Amino acid sequence: MRIALITPEPGHPLLSTTTALLAPDHHVDVLDPRTPLPVPEPLADVYLLKARTPHALALARDLERRRACVVNSAAATALCQDRTSMAALALGAGLPFAATRTFPTLAGLASGPALSGPVVVKSRHSRRHDVVARVESPSHLRDLAAAHPDEPVVVQDFAPNDGWDHKLWAIGDRLFASVRRSELSPGGRGPTRTLPLDDLPPGWPALVHRVGEVFSLDVYGVDIIDRGHGDPLIVDVNAFPGIRDQPGAPEALAALISRKGRT
Repeated sequence: MRIALITPEPGHPLLSTTTALLAPDHHVDVLDPRTPLPVPEPLADVYLLKARTPHALALARDLERRRACVVNSAAATALCQDRTSMAALALGAGLPFAATRTFPTLAGLASGPALSGPVVVKSRHSRRHDVVARVESPSHLRDLAAAHPDEPVVVQDFAPNDGWDHKLWAIGDRLFASVRRSELSPGGRGPTRTLPLDDLPPGWPALVHRVGEVFSLDVYGVDIIDRGHGDPLIVDVNAFPGIRDQPGAPEALAALISRKGRT
């Protein structure tokens, strides 16, 4: 089987370990989307889209037009970068997702009617070093807008919770979980620790699988906060996250690739 990784970082721990597992029996190539080149023929049996840049998405769309198998699809990956579209899809499917309002710019939000109560302001377009902030007052919002005046944003009411982010990941049917102190908590983000699946509240694993069905994702992450007594609120969905330091994750990814290559 021929497998290709669409990524600028083939040395990422998840990818490099998965490649080592596959290499004895399969041929693994790397396509760096930063330097677009003609895709070698014949096409690979499976392409892993571990990049979200415009070039990477364009490459994935071209491969899909040529009937290649791409995990995750370009459309699903792009949708998870737009928090407005993400919220609309999730809420429309009945998922417990945070109610989300969209504003064209932070400056426009700050100059409009005062927000009531603490809110969470996020960049509309998910990316590294995007805006994610808990805003407590008009002055705080004005300061944020001064630093990012033209940033399109979404606003979600702050939901009281225990101060921990639950990071759940799926690779096919396999689930992995961890918790870390939220970056929005008073003390800021803390270290991540692995969470046994048996310690998750009832219904959460099924909820994560439902997210995969709704968003048409095979490899993804779901960020959940606990509003009390195991009541989940989804605050983000990520296509093909890093899933670092999770025992069994590379093996699960290698198995998923093998299944996809046989279909």
